[in-house]
Amino acid sequence: MPEAYHPHPDYSYPRDFKGYGEKGLPLQWPNNAKIAVSFVINYEEHSKKGAERSVLHGDGMSEPMLKEQPGQYRVNERNYNAESEYEYGSRAGFWRLFRLFNRLRMKFTLYAVAQAVEEQPEVATRCVEEGHDVASHAYRWIEYHGMPIEKEKEYIRKGIASLKALTGYAPRGWYYGRNSPHSRTLVPQVYEEMGETLEWMSDTYADDVPYWIDLAHERDSPNPKGCLMVPYSYDCNDFKFHVAGSGFRDPQGFFTHLKNAFDVLYEEGQTEGTAKMMTIGLHCRIVGRPGRFAALQQFAEYIAGKEGVWVATRSEIAEHFKKVYPYKKGCLAEAAFPN
Repeated sequence: MPEAYHPHPDYSYPRDFKGYGEKGLPLQWPNNAKIAVSFVINYEEHSKKGAERSVLHGDGMSEPMLKEQPGQYRVNERNYNAESEYEYGSRAGFWRLFRLFNRLRMKFTLYAVAQAVEEQPEVATRCVEEGHDVASHAYRWIEYHGMPIEKEKEYIRKGIASLKALTGYAPRGWYYGRNSPHSRTLVPQVYEEMGETLEWMSDTYADDVPYWIDLAHERDSPNPKGCLMVPYSYDCNDFKFHVAGSGFRDPQGFFTHLKNAFDVLYEEGQTEGTAKMMTIGLHCRIVGRPGRFAALQQFAEYIAGKEGVWVATRSEIAEHFKKVYPYKKGCLAEAAFPN
């Protein structure tokens, strides 16, 4: 029998199945927009050291995840094919996405792996110049499960300091994707220790709009701050091109799925009075490829022609939400936002 799980009170969070309930959360976005659309570009690659796993960085293996032949990797030797896929993302894919969103005047959030943008600083610089938001996708794009607490905190500190040096501000938001059971507590703790402000986290897939959580380590604090969760998306995400059996089989399937999701949320925002949020997760080396890019371009141009659509960064969404619904301790949805 496996050893029983014994949660530590500083790292354990209750599950909330109720959420905002049948009526949803009364919410309006700026200018009475019916839907907030958040495009997220995951920047995980670089050709020198590799933010992904690489023997060049002492990992003992090449990266097996999110590439054209997923699962294949090399032990104690370089995999030049895998490396070149990641290189494509930084060399060509990112700039193709960047040009599209600038042309359509749509702001995106960059989930920046700090070590990747350290080697390609103009990615962060150009994002800041064009008004896009640079958030943290950790210092390295590796698994944090099982990592000792102090080591994870060290990585968090390095991630914050690195992006601040590149952009001029500490990342306002954080998304791991490969987080540990301790991460939800450790990230806000390190921000506090460094005197920085964390506006939101996105390691959740639990709702169509943001929601607050109480932080476990603040349970005895006289002035708790809580943490705003801005849900991310796995279904409207180009990584599913690389998921065998349950992923997107072709670019048109990707477009259809995005359009269906948008149309449903847009209609709900018009008829129910509860504006929604849609997140589209993108990767430079995946949707940055021309054949897939065409589907993304088709979708972006489709929503550009709709009224009442707010394409915003995740920090803009968090900022507006906080003004309308500031944090209240004991923030289960039914307690903080009664229907």
